Amino acid sequence: LRPQAQQRCEGCDSLFGEYYCGICHLFDRDKKQYHCAECGICRIGPKEDFFHCSKCNLCLSLSLRGKHKCIENVSRQDCPICLEDIHTSRVGAHVLPCGHLLHRTCYEDMLKEGYRCPLCMHSALDMTRYWRQLDDEVAQTPMPTEYQNMMVEILCNDCSARSTVQFHLLGMKCKNCESYNTTQDGRCRLPVEEQ
Repeated sequence: LRPQAQQRCEGCDSLFGEYYCGICHLFDRDKKQYHCAECGICRIGPKEDFFHCSKCNLCLSLSLRGKHKCIENVSRQDCPICLEDIHTSRVGAHVLPCGHLLHRTCYEDMLKEGYRCPLCMHSALDMTRYWRQLDDEVAQTPMPTEYQNMMVEILCNDCSARSTVQFHLLGMKCKNCESYNTTQDGRCRLPVEEQ
């Protein structure tokens, strides 16, 4: 007969691990782990600080309960930054306002280079203060004469609105949500009265 996995040795009573899961057969030092039946794996806790979101299919910090955008089975995708599995990772997940997940450490690294979700390009944090700064910079930076009346069609990455705005090298502001997280969606053109 094959011996059954357990926390202590039947022969000498030695402890194999401070933490033992009889389902996962995981032996480890005590990190306040707990087994989540819905996730199907052991998680680093403490359990009191987490809840299982059944739509996202992942244990999340209690601070996110009712405050995150659910995307069905979002944890079953790889992190778009490091391409590693999110669901089984020992690194906590960070939920972006758009609902996409990144490893917490990948999110912190991403913020060193930019502010947008690598999947949908929505702003990954509140940029309102920066947009107001950019308003001032645009107002203080006149465009060269040949570009002063140039209009351009833009698509906003934050609200998905399309609008026609005055071209500016520093950024083009969405008329709908006032974000500068926009992309040019057509060629520059002069207003009708100047053509």
